[in-house]
Amino acid sequence: MNKTLRESAATPKAADKKSVGKKLDWRRKMSDHVAYALLVYTGLQIFVTMGALKSGHSSILPYFALIVLVAAIIPACRMFEQRWDGLSDNDAANPELADRFKRDRLILWLCALGLPFVLTGLFKVAYTFLY
Repeated sequence: MNKTLRESAATPKAADKKSVGKKLDWRRKMSDHVAYALLVYTGLQIFVTMGALKSGHSSILPYFALIVLVAAIIPACRMFEQRWDGLSDNDAANPELADRFKRDRLILWLCALGLPFVLTGLFKVAYTFLY
């Protein structure tokens, strides 16, 4: 029985194994945030553009805006993600980058949540002046 107690004390518990097995990787975390932000941005952009279409404007401009804005955000997010992909393995696990990660994550999510409304509003204003 003593041997069993010593072995169980020497081996990490299941909860400890999870924390030991997970290594901090800012590259992966940012990649996940970019992927989710793209999904949220695209969904919001479609929702907001469809709202603009239901307002009675019979024009191709909202459809064009939808295509351009969804297509334009993908390369922009890819460039944003590449900033973090370029980290070495040591830097990717560096806890000192937490503040930089939080700042970049905040900017990413503000853009993903705000740009659909701002850009659709700008297209609505442009449509008002053009037609």
